[in-house]
Amino acid sequence: MRLKHFFPFLLLSFSVLTSPVGAANLSKVFKKVNPAVVVILTKERGYASLQSGQAVTFGKGGLGSGIVISKDGLVMTAAHVVQVADTVMVRFLDGSMVGAKVLGSATQADVALLQLNEVPDNLAVAELGDSDNVNIGDEIFVIGVPYGVDHTLTVGYISGRRHPEVVCNSLLPIEFLQTDAAINKGNSGGPMFSMDGKVIGIVSHILSYSGGSEGLGFAASINTAKHLLIEQGSVWTGLEAYLVSGALAKALNVPQDAGLLIQRVADDSPGNRLGLRPGVIPVEIAGRQLLLGGDIVLEVKGVTVSAELEHTCEIRKKVVGLNNGNLEMKVLRDGKVVDLAIPKEVATIESD
Repeated sequence: MRLKHFFPFLLLSFSVLTSPVGAANLSKVFKKVNPAVVVILTKERGYASLQSGQAVTFGKGGLGSGIVISKDGLVMTAAHVVQVADTVMVRFLDGSMVGAKVLGSATQADVALLQLNEVPDNLAVAELGDSDNVNIGDEIFVIGVPYGVDHTLTVGYISGRRHPEVVCNSLLPIEFLQTDAAINKGNSGGPMFSMDGKVIGIVSHILSYSGGSEGLGFAASINTAKHLLIEQGSVWTGLEAYLVSGALAKALNVPQDAGLLIQRVADDSPGNRLGLRPGVIPVEIAGRQLLLGGDIVLEVKGVTVSAELEHTCEIRKKVVGLNNGNLEMKVLRDGKVVDLAIPKEVATIESD
């Protein structure tokens, strides 16, 4: 009897919780912020399997999401979407497209900053929030292009605040906001919004056994992104490298304990201007796909590449010198040690 009397109350409570008022408000907020969400389309070199002893190069297309953050055409996205892209195109809600260049990239936080080559009239801009005010249990929503399905809205909650181990003490502690909102391939770089329409995160990655959304998604907090990309001004190298050490370093005839095996180098990037050669021979080593045949970096501005943590941090500091064009490297190329440097006069012209 007690359950029968209580049951109508349960129905009443459920009807309140699922009231369409919240959905109507979300619909209004979505319509307001959606025009500032963009699709990021990239092209980069890739390598197919070997044919007659030669690697076959092909154009590889990439897909991601982004968010316009300023009237002068600045766009935030995920670093892994654009890090080694040879070309970047930004597509707006109305279908128009504009080219963009990478201004900065903080791979440790997986955030990047783009500049539109042309700024469209009446450019929609999102408002950045304060992620320090976000609490676990807060409702949020994400807009992006999962699997290429444009401007898809998904809703969820903040499930946790995660601070991954910081590799170098001098770096800002990085924060990721965990969510159960559906996130899939193509959402990377898209905005996570608070329910009042302010950007509180940039979608980064998911944890998944199936490859699809399983309720464990992560977005770099917007305060982390603002500090690394705008306040600090992270540099974009246009490089993808893999640290080789131990037996693999010996197998590659590296004349020291470790080196950075260059995988890919984006066109018109500092790494490209430095003259670094990417890998060209696809292989699988210990279950990992690698490209061999490219340069192996041995030294960066006098700091020897090593598997030791302190050397890694020192090299990261030296790479910041790319902002001033003052970068030199020693690389192993075709069995010989070669010195590389960005011409100072070129760097000066580009920074003016």
